[in-house]
Amino acid sequence: KQFFKLAGVIITCAVISACSSSNNSGGSLNKGKASSGDADFSKYVAIGDSLTAGYADGALYLFGQQNSFPAVLAKQFAEVGGGAFEQPLVSDNFGGLVFDGAPILDSDGNDRFENRLVLNTDPDPTMEGELPSPERLAGTATTEVNGSGLTGEFNNMGVPGAKSFHLLAAGLGNPAGVLPELSNPYFARFASAPGAVLIADAAMQQPSFFTLWIGNNDVLSFATSGGVGVDQLGNPDIAGDIDPNNKYGSNDITDPTAFAGVYAQIVGALTANPATKGVLINIPDVSTIPFFTTVPFNPVPLDQASADGLNAAFAAYNAGVQSLVGIAPGLTQEEADARTLTFVAGEENALLIIDEDLTDLTQINPPSTLPLINMRQATNDDLIILPTSAKIGELVDPNDDPKDPTSPRWGISGALEDGDVLTADEIQAIDTARTAFNATIKAAADADPNLVLLDASALMTQLSTAEGIDFGTGSINSKFATGGAFSLDGVHPTARGYAFIADSIIDEINAGFNANVFKVDPALSTTIFLK
Repeated sequence: KQFFKLAGVIITCAVISACSSSNNSGGSLNKGKASSGDADFSKYVAIGDSLTAGYADGALYLFGQQNSFPAVLAKQFAEVGGGAFEQPLVSDNFGGLVFDGAPILDSDGNDRFENRLVLNTDPDPTMEGELPSPERLAGTATTEVNGSGLTGEFNNMGVPGAKSFHLLAAGLGNPAGVLPELSNPYFARFASAPGAVLIADAAMQQPSFFTLWIGNNDVLSFATSGGVGVDQLGNPDIAGDIDPNNKYGSNDITDPTAFAGVYAQIVGALTANPATKGVLINIPDVSTIPFFTTVPFNPVPLDQASADGLNAAFAAYNAGVQSLVGIAPGLTQEEADARTLTFVAGEENALLIIDEDLTDLTQINPPSTLPLINMRQATNDDLIILPTSAKIGELVDPNDDPKDPTSPRWGISGALEDGDVLTADEIQAIDTARTAFNATIKAAADADPNLVLLDASALMTQLSTAEGIDFGTGSINSKFATGGAFSLDGVHPTARGYAFIADSIIDEINAGFNANVFKVDPALSTTIFLK
């Protein structure tokens, strides 16, 4: 099924879709003799979430794993004393998961783990004017979760979907918990035992060197859901041990105090051997990645007749909101003006959205008389999430007559739902937590001379600029589908993006540990894939 339609994105770049990345010297990127310096790479272990696992294009598939940044690093470490590097490889390049041979379904009967995304460039005669769209690759997934056959130690301990505190949770990889959504199917494939603790499985390998990139999902799951979750700021009771009714939900933002305590335990477990060295990686700003930056807040084109019709249709709503200034508690003139809906002839009308943080007026004007719902038009401070582009302009009620101009349409005459948009208040909550997480990560790196920090936040911010980053043999940026850095899910890197991250880590290793690990050439790695 179609995942989303591209909003204003035209594929003009040359797309490499068949070649694989290779272990190479990076040519002019490297000088002198390769050396491990003060580091020991004989036992490298990578710990983290989907970004460590090699997740890309909305799935974990074989090619993505083989081009994960830890896999790239391991190849370069091998030139300076690095040892074997084992990954819990999936079975195919489709990316889906099965449990006892059957798809893993959610409560609505939908497949929870679909195949990866590819770009469909085949023209569809029924969709005249539509731009190329990512869609799920057709095929039968074969990666089994229950009884995967994976045993032994694995150097890549990246688990898609893992939050910081999941690394300390017993039973995260219990196969019996997969179907009721009580455990993680990716870790269930390779956990040492049903009750295993992920960080213990990593630490028992006694790594001589490690990378740790965890904490992304502590804010990202809230962000990608469009803010459908709870900001748990001030509540460190993750498991609901104090109040069972206040247990964290899957999309909640982790309390920074809780994160700090968890992170200290994780780093402590990995550095129990005082000779162990490692790289800590911080959390990027969600507003720098294409999942949140591709769809504009004002993509609605209107002719004069349509604009006039919408203004007339919302005249009573506008008047109702304005009439309650000074009457409805908390409703200021500024808010009333922000809630006033205005449409003009042209190409850049703002989307109509629900904002749950607006003053609730329905208690004064019940919907049965005048539906003064929490509705406004989006501004440049809001972020429209990437999948929302598929519904903009579609009928709110699919049973309505599409030829009837009064039939509400998403984002135009019917407000987009809370989960379609990140509002400015939600973005602020995310960034408050993320900033605190990054302070914790930096403090951990500063406190131990055997640890260095990769500022992934700064890298992603630079990638989000028009010029992107020049890596010596080429450049990449974060523009969706064409920038080279991000895969078709808008969150995870391409193989080229992962190669660039590996090189960025190598830069920190070389500077911090007196080493000369050679870098790879990201230009030799792939970007997006065509159908």
